[in-house]
Amino acid sequence: MDNRKVIERRLRSHRLSAPAATIADAASHMLATQAQEFWGGRWALAARTKGDPTVRDVDAALDRGEIVRSWTMRGTIHAIPARDLMWVLGVTGERQHRAAAAAHRREGLDADQFRTAERAALDALAGGNRLTRKELFEVWERVGVSTAGQRGYHVLVALSVRALLCQGPVVPRESGPTREQFLVRTDEWVTDAASPADPTAEMFVRYIASHGPAGARDFAWWAGLPLGVARTAADAASARLSLVADVGDPQFVAAEPAPRPSPSASDVLALPPFEEYYLSYADRTIPCAPEFLSRIGPSMNGIVRPIILARGAIIGVWTHSVAVGRHGDAPIPELLAQGAASDAEVRAALERYRAFITA
Repeated sequence: MDNRKVIERRLRSHRLSAPAATIADAASHMLATQAQEFWGGRWALAARTKGDPTVRDVDAALDRGEIVRSWTMRGTIHAIPARDLMWVLGVTGERQHRAAAAAHRREGLDADQFRTAERAALDALAGGNRLTRKELFEVWERVGVSTAGQRGYHVLVALSVRALLCQGPVVPRESGPTREQFLVRTDEWVTDAASPADPTAEMFVRYIASHGPAGARDFAWWAGLPLGVARTAADAASARLSLVADVGDPQFVAAEPAPRPSPSASDVLALPPFEEYYLSYADRTIPCAPEFLSRIGPSMNGIVRPIILARGAIIGVWTHSVAVGRHGDAPIPELLAQGAASDAEVRAALERYRAFITA
């Protein structure tokens, strides 16, 4: 497939040119959506949904328990349908835990401390209780598990990748979009857990449906799995996929028809930091000119900037603050490719985001 055809199909796969009916549908289609920036993860889902959804619409889906946020893969926070959380962590959780072992040793966190923290957290959250991160850290301090420095963070991640805790309903915030979620017990909050027969193959199918054309190398990077495991998953999933390119790393799309493009979908989009359309591939030069990669990221500190997309190609980046009193400010574009979109198109794309975040 040439780049033009790959871009056209990926825009449909990502629901950027063929938006989903609801926020929950968009989350289900994507399976796991990068969301280490909470506002960015919510905008990623809204940008893939019909109409003009607001941050309140995404928060309502979180409050209803349709979507949660957790460290689903690569030690990175994603938004994921609640029913898919536990089986995805069944694929990725142990590998994430092993990857964190050196950090645990450095912080002096051992098995006894994790057991104490687990018992205290599950007891404190039992019966449908919910706590902010600060409140949960106070629970751990009371039972002798220090949360100083990065210790509290590492304990929280360790219990989350074991699917014991997750981030569920939003914490209200006056005068601006919330920046935090309550922590809840996964076994109480997730009441409709899926259980696919072959979780790794299912994960590959869902990745291809939402990101294809793509291959095993792309999936291995996205899921944080070894390439051999990714290739085995591709083989197991082959009956549910269509092969579209077999030069080098085979490229697949979902066997069923791609979502139909919407005539109302904009050709120019302002997308969030850590955007799936850009980040979730081994090779990011299909939508992005090589000379722009360093301007977008990942940077030395791991940051990936929000992007402006015109007809599937990245033409710029943008900045915006969600601080109280500033979230209503106009986002500021920085174009990298001049003339690829009109000023009016760029303004309209950024305005859609501003309307989302200020609702």
